Amino acid sequence: MSTTTTRGQKPPRPVVRPGDRIFSGLSTSAGLLILLTLLGVAIFLTVEGLPGITASPDELGGKTGGKGFFAYVWPLIFGTVWAAVIALLIAVPVAIGVALYISHYAPRRLSATLGYVVDLLAAVPSVVYGLWGLLFLSRELGPFYEWLEKTLGFLPFFAGNPHGGVSANSILTASLVLAVMVLPIITAICREIFLQTPRLHEEAALALGATRWETVRLAVFPYARSGIISASMLGLGRALGETMAVAMVLSASGVVSVNLISSTNPSTIAANIALQFPEAFGLYTNVLIASGLVLFVITFAANFAARAIVERRKDFSGAN
Repeated sequence: MSTTTTRGQKPPRPVVRPGDRIFSGLSTSAGLLILLTLLGVAIFLTVEGLPGITASPDELGGKTGGKGFFAYVWPLIFGTVWAAVIALLIAVPVAIGVALYISHYAPRRLSATLGYVVDLLAAVPSVVYGLWGLLFLSRELGPFYEWLEKTLGFLPFFAGNPHGGVSANSILTASLVLAVMVLPIITAICREIFLQTPRLHEEAALALGATRWETVRLAVFPYARSGIISASMLGLGRALGETMAVAMVLSASGVVSVNLISSTNPSTIAANIALQFPEAFGLYTNVLIASGLVLFVITFAANFAARAIVERRKDFSGAN
């Protein structure tokens, strides 16, 4: 069929099939549903949490230790961010190493098997990780923590308990459990990003005499930098919101402390809500909901910052 038109005559509109209309409508509805859900959660947390934010310490009573909302939630914010950062410091290097081995070093059959195993770790329920941390990891790490206190006790991170000794149910144990939980997410994304590195870049580096490691450092890592950041931020989001595993492992006392092996540990927002909500009533329920709003804002800010970093280098990476 000829597509030429007379001068000045508008070309005919393309025919839109019913299937195209249905698909377009479903796609638009799904996108709007996500935004509306996010907006609904934000509105609920704000409306229900506002009475707890504006209440005075006298109105809140003894549940908050005689503190106002911000004084009560500050140790929880610190504990949430502190545990998540430690988990990332442990998980990211391991995840990059595992992803690099699967994508560039392991034989094909072994890499496929390792990929399946890593993906299966993401399907393990949080309560299983919590039981593993409580019944196995805490017991096995006790001697190591005692060695840390004797060897590096002059550092505030490994000072141990004020009256001597260490605690296996510490923030470091909880962070190790979180690190194992976020490891599959970061590994899977890094693996796919590494596999997207242009083959010509790697072959050019090898042709110039680069070793395998130099090829990875000069061709793979620059291309995957933003993808690694995105994977790390997704892992951070998971670590910030984890509830059951932290609640089962951590011996929390609501303090602000950088001591990693002490029995006095800061709690996290999610774990505190899970532990306190069944017995909460009145304004204290609003306080817990308001702390959930704080966690919502922290997670949103982390994801927004990650997206901003990725956008700055989207033309030079495989993250998009």
